[in-house]
Amino acid sequence: QVQVQESGGGLVQPGGSLRLSCAASGITEIKTLSWFRQAPGKQRELVATLMNGGVTNYVESVRGRFTISTDNAKDTVYLQMNSLKPEDTAVYYCNVYWLSRDYWGQGTQVSVSS
Repeated sequence: QVQVQESGGGLVQPGGSLRLSCAASGITEIKTLSWFRQAPGKQRELVATLMNGGVTNYVESVRGRFTISTDNAKDTVYLQMNSLKPEDTAVYYCNVYWLSRDYWGQGTQVSVSS
Protein backbone atom coordinates (compact mmCIF):
# COMPACT_ATOMS: atom_id res chain seq x y z
CA GLN A 1 0.00 0.00 0.00
CA VAL A 2 1.37 3.41 -0.98
CA GLN A 3 1.56 6.04 1.72
CA VAL A 4 2.72 9.62 1.44
CA GLN A 5 3.29 11.70 4.57
CA GLU A 6 4.45 15.33 4.81
CA SER A 7 5.99 17.08 7.79
CA GLY A 8 7.85 20.26 8.63
CA GLY A 9 5.32 23.03 8.17
CA GLY A 10 4.81 25.87 10.61
CA LEU A 11 4.81 29.59 11.19
CA VAL A 12 7.83 31.61 10.12
CA GLN A 13 8.62 35.29 9.74
CA PRO A 14 9.22 36.83 6.32
CA GLY A 15 12.76 36.13 5.21
CA GLY A 16 12.92 32.95 7.23
CA SER A 17 13.42 29.34 6.17
CA LEU A 18 11.62 26.03 6.51
CA ARG A 19 12.30 22.54 5.26
CA LEU A 20 9.43 20.26 4.37
CA SER A 21 9.84 16.50 4.25
CA CYS A 22 7.75 13.87 2.54
CA ALA A 23 8.15 10.17 3.23
CA ALA A 24 6.83 7.83 0.56
CA SER A 25 6.44 4.15 1.36
CA GLY A 26 5.29 1.23 -0.75
CA ILE A 27 6.98 2.60 -3.88
CA THR A 28 9.93 0.78 -5.29
CA GLU A 29 10.44 2.08 -8.80
CA ILE A 30 11.38 5.22 -10.67
CA LYS A 31 8.94 8.01 -10.02
CA THR A 32 8.38 11.73 -10.27
CA LEU A 33 8.29 13.67 -7.02
CA SER A 34 6.61 17.04 -6.68
CA TRP A 35 5.47 19.66 -4.22
CA PHE A 36 2.22 21.55 -4.76
CA ARG A 37 0.61 24.26 -2.68
CA GLN A 38 -2.84 25.70 -2.26
CA ALA A 39 -3.52 29.09 -0.74
CA PRO A 40 -6.98 30.04 0.57
CA GLY A 41 -9.34 30.80 -2.29
CA LYS A 42 -6.82 29.75 -4.94
CA GLN A 43 -6.24 26.70 -7.08
CA ARG A 44 -3.58 24.18 -6.21
CA GLU A 45 -0.36 25.01 -8.04
CA LEU A 46 2.76 23.07 -8.85
CA VAL A 47 5.75 24.45 -6.95
CA ALA A 48 8.62 22.10 -7.75
CA THR A 49 9.25 18.79 -9.49
CA LEU A 50 12.10 16.32 -9.37
CA MET A 51 12.10 13.89 -12.25
CA ASN A 52 14.02 10.75 -12.98
CA GLY A 53 17.63 11.64 -13.69
CA GLY A 54 17.63 14.55 -11.29
CA VAL A 55 16.01 17.14 -13.54
CA THR A 56 14.19 19.79 -11.51
CA ASN A 57 11.59 22.40 -12.39
CA TYR A 58 10.23 25.26 -10.33
CA VAL A 59 7.41 27.72 -10.65
CA GLU A 60 8.87 31.15 -11.42
CA SER A 61 7.77 32.67 -8.11
CA VAL A 62 9.99 30.33 -6.05
CA ARG A 63 12.95 29.83 -8.38
CA GLY A 64 16.18 30.64 -6.59
CA ARG A 65 14.53 30.43 -3.15
CA PHE A 66 13.23 26.85 -2.99
CA THR A 67 15.13 23.61 -3.60
CA ILE A 68 13.65 20.15 -4.11
CA SER A 69 15.82 17.14 -3.33
CA THR A 70 15.71 13.51 -2.21
CA ASP A 71 17.72 11.23 0.01
CA ASN A 72 19.86 8.46 -1.48
CA ALA A 73 17.10 5.90 -1.32
CA LYS A 74 14.75 8.33 -3.09
CA ASP A 75 11.92 7.54 -0.73
CA THR A 76 12.01 10.90 1.04
CA VAL A 77 11.65 14.18 -0.81
CA TYR A 78 12.49 17.54 0.71
CA LEU A 79 11.56 21.11 -0.08
CA GLN A 80 14.03 23.63 1.33
CA MET A 81 12.34 27.02 1.41
CA ASN A 82 14.46 30.13 1.96
CA SER A 83 13.67 33.83 1.90
CA LEU A 84 10.03 33.08 2.58
CA LYS A 85 7.41 35.67 1.72
CA PRO A 86 3.85 36.13 2.97
CA GLU A 87 2.59 35.02 -0.44
CA ASP A 88 4.18 31.62 0.16
CA THR A 89 1.54 30.98 2.82
CA ALA A 90 -0.39 27.87 1.79
CA VAL A 91 -0.99 24.23 2.49
CA TYR A 92 1.84 22.32 0.86
CA TYR A 93 1.19 18.87 -0.60
CA CYS A 94 3.61 16.17 -1.61
CA ASN A 95 2.81 14.30 -4.81
CA VAL A 96 4.31 11.05 -6.05
CA TYR A 97 3.58 10.09 -9.64
CA TRP A 98 4.23 6.37 -10.05
CA LEU A 99 3.02 3.86 -12.61
CA SER A 100 0.60 6.38 -14.11
CA ARG A 101 -1.05 7.23 -10.79
CA ASP A 102 -0.91 10.21 -8.46
CA TYR A 103 -0.44 9.72 -4.75
CA TRP A 104 -0.95 12.64 -2.35
CA GLY A 105 -0.12 13.40 1.21
CA GLN A 106 -2.56 15.10 3.57
CA GLY A 107 -0.77 18.46 3.37
CA THR A 108 1.18 20.59 5.80
CA GLN A 109 0.46 24.25 6.59
CA VAL A 110 3.12 26.87 5.96
CA SER A 111 2.36 30.36 7.27
CA VAL A 112 4.66 33.32 6.66
CA SER A 113 3.79 36.29 8.81
CA SER A 114 5.36 38.83 11.13
